[in-house]
Amino acid sequence: MSTTYATLEIERKGSVATLWMNRPEVLNAFNEELIRDLAGACAELDADDSVRVVVLAGRGKHFSAGADLNWMQRASGYSEAENLADARIFASMLQALSGMSKPTIARIQGAALGGGTGLAAACDMAVAADNAVFSTSEVKFGIIPAVISPYVLRAIGPRHALRYFQSAERIDAEQARAIGLVNEVVALDQLDAGVASIVEPLLAGGPKAQQAAKQLIAAVAGKPIDAAVAEETATRIARQRATDEAKDGISAFLEKRPPAWLA
Repeated sequence: MSTTYATLEIERKGSVATLWMNRPEVLNAFNEELIRDLAGACAELDADDSVRVVVLAGRGKHFSAGADLNWMQRASGYSEAENLADARIFASMLQALSGMSKPTIARIQGAALGGGTGLAAACDMAVAADNAVFSTSEVKFGIIPAVISPYVLRAIGPRHALRYFQSAERIDAEQARAIGLVNEVVALDQLDAGVASIVEPLLAGGPKAQQAAKQLIAAVAGKPIDAAVAEETATRIARQRATDEAKDGISAFLEKRPPAWLA
């Protein structure tokens, strides 16, 4: 049984959970409540072993237009200490989403602006409709995309970030794919099918191996290829081979049967 959230809906189909942001009247813009609900739902789904893949989506015509204007107005009157506390809550939510132990996919249509771009980048993968538009628009308001920056930088790299963090240009779906912000672009009416085309192969993999793969990327990305990295990778594969999941997966392949996680 899922927790009831004021700003979210959790839809379960088999081992796939779709986390629907449900504020379409404000284009699924963030406020304090949505941020809190997203953090809670990520923790809930991460702890649920029956969930293999999490899809993040937005109800209505848009994924997320970023910060709610009323929230931004309130924040403009905060002291620096109050702003720091507020930003830490947002940062913690993005960290919870990015750090989930299972694959995450952003399902994006329409606007994915500011924090919406950050949500897309915090997911492991992203599928965008051809009407999707992105922007790190913060400088237009005299602020910076600080909290979302680790995730956007991970996706697009510093060279593209130097442009878009400063220009706040709109990025269409095809350009987003070209710079690495999304993996796939599909027609709007094929968005669910595009997500499903990624979900299907994900469900075939071992869940513990996928978790270990995410941890592996975090451990070696950006590091020099030296003896320390070589030792890190050797240690990780040795540890993974010793797991029950790996032993069953290899036996299943040799015996031409489904592994336990598919049985």
